[in-house]
Amino acid sequence: MLNHEDFRFDTAEREGDTVGEIAYRRIRLHIVNGRLKPDEKLKLDHMKQVYGASVTTLREILNRLAVEELVAAEGQRGFRVAGVSDAELAALAELRILLETYALRRSIERGDLDWETRVVAAHYKLSSLEGMLMRDQSAAVEQWVASDWGFHYATISACDLPVLARTHASVFDRFARYHMLALDFRGKPAAKEHADLRDLVIGRKADAAVNLLSSHVRSGAAHITASGRFG
Repeated sequence: MLNHEDFRFDTAEREGDTVGEIAYRRIRLHIVNGRLKPDEKLKLDHMKQVYGASVTTLREILNRLAVEELVAAEGQRGFRVAGVSDAELAALAELRILLETYALRRSIERGDLDWETRVVAAHYKLSSLEGMLMRDQSAAVEQWVASDWGFHYATISACDLPVLARTHASVFDRFARYHMLALDFRGKPAAKEHADLRDLVIGRKADAAVNLLSSHVRSGAAHITASGRFG
């Protein structure tokens, strides 16, 4: 089973965490949730006060995030938050589809009753938040993004390929960043697609599930692109 701890939308401290690891998770989350804006200059002296880490540690963190393409290194000029564009969003959507559909097929083949239970439970939580959002409770968008991850993670959690899991999680993170910046939920169509995907996954209908997942991701990207914010 894949490890849900490989990817987190929270900054909860865990036993044995170093100052650097805590700061890394906080900075990463603040980029994904839009608190740190695209192209924002990352000033080390200010970040030292906010995140409680030394300048040396912060440089290491920002270089690590640059490898993940959440931060851009500018040589002697320092670091900034990675920019956004419709072209990158489209590329992330296709990469997510490539990774997630493979993992989904493998999970459908290998998943047991416990896996099915995780899928149903994760969908229940997600659908509850989707109901809130459809009643215009926009404050729940960040919770929805985390629960959207939780559901999609659950569907592929029987894949049992940790390297694939980590790569997919990183791509999902960058894709989710666009949702958080747009602060927009696609509404009833997205909720229905999630419910249909749950049923297809539990029913072990791999071809139909993969086709629905692919169109679901592309529709989400198209909805964000239509906002006109990232051209």
